[in-house]
Amino acid sequence: MPKRFRLTRRFPVAMTEDGYRRLKRFANDAGLDEGEALSFLFENFESVMDEDNLTHRLRIFNSELEARKR
Repeated sequence: MPKRFRLTRRFPVAMTEDGYRRLKRFANDAGLDEGEALSFLFENFESVMDEDNLTHRLRIFNSELEARKR
């Protein structure tokens, strides 16, 4: 029996414009709203992410973060 989809948490999120546009595009392509798309991604994180690629991308993001905040 499928789990009931209930949104139980709300939290303020700050995102880059690029990240938000990508989230909206993913949600639209999948027929979901943004909250449902985020829930899907995090509930299925291990199966949708390549661990090596994630580690590499995270290093790049962190190294550029301070410059992007200015």
